[in-house]
Amino acid sequence: MRICHITPSLPPEYTAVATLSATLGAHAAACGDEVQYISIPKPEDAVRLVDAEVLAGPVHRVPMQTAADAAPAGVRALAAVTALARAVLPVIKSADVVHLHGDSLLARAGAFVAEVAGIPTVLTLYGTEIWEYQPRRWRPDLFTRAYRKASHVAFYSQGLLTRAMELGLGRRNSSVIYPPVGPEFTYHDENGQADARAALGVRSRHLLVTVKRVDTLGGHRILLEALSEIIRTHPDTRLVVCGTGPLIGEIKAAARSWGVEGHVTFTGPLGSAAVSRFDGAADAFVLASKLDSCPTGALEALACGTPVIATDNPGGLEMRELFGFDVTIVPRENPMALARALMHLFEAKRRVRASTVEVLNREFRAEHVFAQYRDLYEHAVSRAEKEH
Repeated sequence: MRICHITPSLPPEYTAVATLSATLGAHAAACGDEVQYISIPKPEDAVRLVDAEVLAGPVHRVPMQTAADAAPAGVRALAAVTALARAVLPVIKSADVVHLHGDSLLARAGAFVAEVAGIPTVLTLYGTEIWEYQPRRWRPDLFTRAYRKASHVAFYSQGLLTRAMELGLGRRNSSVIYPPVGPEFTYHDENGQADARAALGVRSRHLLVTVKRVDTLGGHRILLEALSEIIRTHPDTRLVVCGTGPLIGEIKAAARSWGVEGHVTFTGPLGSAAVSRFDGAADAFVLASKLDSCPTGALEALACGTPVIATDNPGGLEMRELFGFDVTIVPRENPMALARALMHLFEAKRRVRASTVEVLNREFRAEHVFAQYRDLYEHAVSRAEKEH
């Protein structure tokens, strides 16, 4: 089978989209499939990184081209989609199935080209495509068209699928497929946690880790405010912020203004192997975000044996339903509640239950996730062959 992934990011970027598309490609190649990727040029932060892994097939990077900024928004979007469609046409025509990741101009152009060429598509939705969905009545709505025309739509969480139905986007051939947890994320008992800390050179008594894009939804300001309260009574506490984002400069400035700069480590962009070491060493993984679907970083931390404290956003609540006691929920944008929950955990530190690790190993490992997508690919190709 010839599979083409259309994705806005790829490793070494550490995003849910990059991880899923690379993981599925690697497993497909291991099964003898041909894999290609269509993506955009690497962002500045990723360019400075060395690729952490070799992708399963060639990557065709397509520059984003638009009309002049003075042109109306609809004209700019149409120009971009037209230019992208021309660029991706040869690659898409050579595929048996196209896997679209999220909603972007690139994905919309790819979906349109695939439809014209008669190539079936599978669409994975990660969050903002649905949380921020608004139908476009007076101009072409290429996202909704791609959504309706896809052979199958896979949602990153049950909450996301439920929200789509509430918005009138219910459809046949849709399902929930949770994100994969990579093999780097292995269980650390107390001894393993101590070894991980020693390897990282961590000397603080209490270690917190967060892995979340630093943007308006990340909740990093709330986390820093909570940390300022924590260090009043637990001064030997360190927070590790893994990753980066458009607001990283502002968050570093906020750490200084809250007086916690000396208690925070900003790692910058990291690969999964490095993140797994911090996860295994931590006392708690903190997810202070305002909105999430299924937080991959929290799943990875649980796989390492580290409890999660999350806000009551849809993703946090769904994690609580899945893993119970090992996920503590606090109100969104409430730094005092977050601080209290973390300090309570400090008084009774623990690793996650065996049942949590068993569920993760059974239902969230890459092999299981790929098997679900492989079924979708085969069904899409078989259906397309019957229709033609």
